[in-house]
Amino acid sequence: MAGFKSTEAYIATRDLEVAVNAAVTLQRPLLVKGEPGTGKTVLAHEVAQSLGCPLIEWHIKSTTKAQQGLYEYDAVSRLRDGQLGDPRVHDIGNYIVRGKLWDAFEADEQTVVLIDEVDKADIEFPNDLLLELDRMQFFVYETRKTVAAKHRPVVIITSNNEKELPDAFLRRCFFHYIRFPDRPTMERIVDAHYPDIRKDLAREALNVFFQVREVPGLKKKPATSELLDWLKLLMVEDLPVEALRSNDKHVVIPPLYGALLKNEQDVHLFERLAFLSRRGG
Repeated sequence: MAGFKSTEAYIATRDLEVAVNAAVTLQRPLLVKGEPGTGKTVLAHEVAQSLGCPLIEWHIKSTTKAQQGLYEYDAVSRLRDGQLGDPRVHDIGNYIVRGKLWDAFEADEQTVVLIDEVDKADIEFPNDLLLELDRMQFFVYETRKTVAAKHRPVVIITSNNEKELPDAFLRRCFFHYIRFPDRPTMERIVDAHYPDIRKDLAREALNVFFQVREVPGLKKKPATSELLDWLKLLMVEDLPVEALRSNDKHVVIPPLYGALLKNEQDVHLFERLAFLSRRGG
């Protein structure tokens, strides 16, 4: 099986390439942390494509329970069918709803499983999956059968660091933190997504983008996904470079700032800074 490498569409650092391949070699889940918008979820898609494996996605919500990743027993449907005299009720297996991990375990080929934003769930969620992720099997009590993985899936777990994860869970993972891309890396990312963008527009937009990120007090710094959305709008509007470049030292709100600033506090912050800058000038 070929290892994971950066592609024309997805620019991965050497450290990230090493982390992915180490997790695959060790057969441990890869826990990926980083700012929202730094490509953690997209990474799973790229790893699956690179390894030639199907991708199974499990997006975690605050109400998600670990058991849902294995299976759920639909007792309500069975009760209803029993009242209606449906013969299906005699086989309890008809009411077992397979979860994402069950699908991965019974796949005829190795899969990549994405457990996305694990920190959104209850604090016990990671611990409740420890045994299954270690042994790659689980027991279905209703049918008295064990489901074991035909092929050990590559498991990628993402976290936005909203809450601390249990130590026992962390010990079983290979960890990687995706640092925010530096200027040269970001230039490669922009070039990969928009190879036809005007060089002067890309250069000035990156200047503005990194200046925005450095403004103290921002509640949410714009990330890679916001930059790419903003650049797309700039290209569609065919804005001249002068619209981005300030001829003085005044703080200005970038054009089409709605792609970069995602809450009213940050917009008001920029408005105040622009006002103070003009008054100071």
